[in-house]
Amino acid sequence: MLLAQYASDGDKSSLNTASQLLQRLQVAAVAGDRTGSVIEILVLQSLTQEARGDTPRALTSLVEALTLAEPEGYVRVFVGAGPPMKTMLTAVINKRGGWDYVRRLLAACADGDGTGPATTLGEPAPRHVQGLVEALSELELDVLRLLTTDLDGPDIAHRLFVSVNTMRTHTRSIYAKLGVNSRRAAVSRAEELGLLSRNRDR
Repeated sequence: MLLAQYASDGDKSSLNTASQLLQRLQVAAVAGDRTGSVIEILVLQSLTQEARGDTPRALTSLVEALTLAEPEGYVRVFVGAGPPMKTMLTAVINKRGGWDYVRRLLAACADGDGTGPATTLGEPAPRHVQGLVEALSELELDVLRLLTTDLDGPDIAHRLFVSVNTMRTHTRSIYAKLGVNSRRAAVSRAEELGLLSRNRDR
């Protein structure tokens, strides 16, 4: 309602009120382990931040929402947000062209989809590689590729439009899936499994 009010009258006080409300709601949703609510709140935060002209923060919030939403295949929460969301999804895919989930969301935007069940999209096919207990997600593969560079954690997070905490969470997940406990060991193990060549070919 507050975003609609801003769109109607251009009064930025509505955006400030929306931002403060969403921050409080996010704290409560995270504390209650309500992932669906967290995703919706992050989407609304990204729309609010974009309306305020803060595109970098808007994309960071959006990527966090996408990361949480991808395993469950959420569609409507993104597609239903309208043209501003399509613009931001396009910005994400311009930076990370291999993210299949975002490509599918953009296709749904173009088709006017998003009215069916939230699971209609489904999860992109995981990268099953012999020797892995669990497949790496597309975002984990992106993080893994950047672990081979000289970039530090904050630089990797900035490159992928995610928070440092989100990047660290994915790094820990990569270590667990590869059965290693260091960056160097992760890169070595990934090379043994051929993951880095697969990632470059995406």
